[in-house]
Amino acid sequence: MWLADQWKEYEVIDCSRGEKLERWGDYILLRPDPQVIWQTEKKDRRWHKLNAHYHRSSRGGGNWEFFSLPEQWDIRYRDLTFRLKPFSFKHTGLFPEQAVNWDWFSEKIRRAGRPVKVLNLFAYTGGATLAAAAAGAAVTHVDASKGMVTWARENASVSGLSDRPVRWLVDDCVKFVEREIRRGNHYDGIIMDPPSYGRGPKGEIWKIEEKIFPLVELCEKLLSDNPLFFLINSYTTGLQPAVLAYMLGSVIEKKHGGQTSAGEIGLPVSASGLVLPCGASGRWER
Repeated sequence: MWLADQWKEYEVIDCSRGEKLERWGDYILLRPDPQVIWQTEKKDRRWHKLNAHYHRSSRGGGNWEFFSLPEQWDIRYRDLTFRLKPFSFKHTGLFPEQAVNWDWFSEKIRRAGRPVKVLNLFAYTGGATLAAAAAGAAVTHVDASKGMVTWARENASVSGLSDRPVRWLVDDCVKFVEREIRRGNHYDGIIMDPPSYGRGPKGEIWKIEEKIFPLVELCEKLLSDNPLFFLINSYTTGLQPAVLAYMLGSVIEKKHGGQTSAGEIGLPVSASGLVLPCGASGRWER
């Protein structure tokens, strides 16, 4: 398992009975997590001193209950700053487990010794974009949600990265890739964090089980003659690490050599010393 264990301002304090107790900077949040099927004694006093609690509804979705939480606040990871705010379906605008991937590809960018172009698809609020830009890459950030792209640009601003070479694009990711192929553009690194299900800005339907492999095949055509890496993240139960590894191996490694690896990503749990699983990642590198 790849462990995101270098955080100072984020922490999974404890997990029990379908919920995880987290510290986000100065604030304590309690949110549901479907991985937490075990039941342990809740000893930490912070279980009862919450700033906010997201209650899952038996009918789907849920709602936030606020006690003393600002509308937004910042936390840092290394030299990056992220502006957080509670919004729909339990999210805060950041997936802390992805820090283990940020560190991996950032090191590859820094060691490349040459200009590096990175494409970040389904780029959300820009965690990977900021990490790549801070490491020295020119980044193209693509997401179908205008609100998410605006939020990502705000994160870049508070991180002091507004002057970095980043293209911020609101677009359907598949259609953007198809246009980039026709334009003859290429990238040294590609990152994708596709949703299980979604809709593009013009109502395009995305189902990951149907769309992900054709997209990987398309993205291979965008790789430069000397590519550095390809990263796929998955929070979909059916896309286990072995599936991600097979896709990358059969499409990217077959054409470009290098090596493929895949694994679960996770966060350490302070109270128990265990690791909370948080999805899977597939990595190709050369």
